Amino acid sequence: MTGEHYVVLGAARPRAAWFGEVGRWATSAALPVEFVKCVSTDEVRARLSAGRAYSALIIDEGCTGLDRDLLDDARRVGCAPVVVTTGSDRRDWLALGAAGVLSEPLDRDSLLGWLRDHVSPVDHPDLADTGAPPAAESGWSGRLVTVLGGGGTGTSTVATAVAQAIAADATLAGRVALVDACRYASLALLHDTGDVVPGLQELVELHRTRRPDGDQVRSCLWPFPDRGYDLLPGLRRHRDWTSLRPRAMEGTVASLSSTYAVVVADTDADLEGQAETGSLDIEDRNATARSFVAASDLVMVTASPDVVGVHRLVRTLADLLAFGVEPLRLLPVVNQAPRSPHRRAEVSRSVALLLGELVPGSGTVSPLMVAPRRDLTSVQHDGAPLPRAFVATVGTAVAAVLGRLDERVKGEVEPTRVEPGSLGTGAVT
Repeated sequence: MTGEHYVVLGAARPRAAWFGEVGRWATSAALPVEFVKCVSTDEVRARLSAGRAYSALIIDEGCTGLDRDLLDDARRVGCAPVVVTTGSDRRDWLALGAAGVLSEPLDRDSLLGWLRDHVSPVDHPDLADTGAPPAAESGWSGRLVTVLGGGGTGTSTVATAVAQAIAADATLAGRVALVDACRYASLALLHDTGDVVPGLQELVELHRTRRPDGDQVRSCLWPFPDRGYDLLPGLRRHRDWTSLRPRAMEGTVASLSSTYAVVVADTDADLEGQAETGSLDIEDRNATARSFVAASDLVMVTASPDVVGVHRLVRTLADLLAFGVEPLRLLPVVNQAPRSPHRRAEVSRSVALLLGELVPGSGTVSPLMVAPRRDLTSVQHDGAPLPRAFVATVGTAVAAVLGRLDERVKGEVEPTRVEPGSLGTGAVT
């Protein structure tokens, strides 16, 4: 191609032979490439965010910090990420987001041919093509129920009750997972597991550079045969959220859903991202909640029945609707609800009225009223399964909402193809 010119970022492990070869080809004009060498993946990220156009990123598989988040960062700015391997690594880089994979030793003609086939010179950014999109997490996917709410509203208790209720179905034995996805994790404490490893942090880290199979995912969860589900403990320290990279978190959610028939996640109610706050740091902090909510079949929102609790419930429902959750997939849960039918009706009316004013035209499922139980504290203190009556109340409501969603999906039947002549013939007079 006459006049072609590519600007290529490069990063490699120390003393990688291909790195020096590409540099020499670029310097001697054997390749129509401006080769920008980086000493680390941190420098790669800094250059990608600087606003300059790059045709491709060629990076060695041995680079510290190479993961699906870095590959996604490159794609977002129109830079095709290419991973150079020795052929011994078993990771599927294409599935993790790479636009291509090249094996050592690199050949000049092969590299130039790949650039010509997959990217465009920086002089024509509108023609840039970063190759095929990253392979999606494929295969079967189970149900995902996310439970969130304000502090002290019983979110963890409700999430546990949902998991225990679903796991009571004998056909789902060993196929239900309860995930603690809160920054301030508490499910390990409520299950009396202690400070155990592995947990959420280790499972997300596993997804940074690979796509683990079902057995590897299950190895990070702790079985509770008396409750019928497996538990994924949460962060051991609040500050550890900084290690949960967004793309790796999305991969974790997909892997859990493809490994278990039902996943119940206890997470935070913070969904703000860069679009709402102008801060990428806040979006990263909320990446866990955003990933689970975005993939959920059902989102439950817990609240207390007092004035502040109803106000927070309405605000959270409005945030979820703005985030893109369908009203039919929302289930408000008023915990410690009053026993009086009149007061319960008053709470339901208040929620409907306030939400209607905040989000006109919205319609949500009526709140589930959960009566207070004095025995819950002692049961949780002993680390025992929750009382069956309490579990049944929550489980029945969840099953009803999921059932309605199933009926809606069944009703969306595609038109039946009619073969020509199959409906008979008619004469035109």
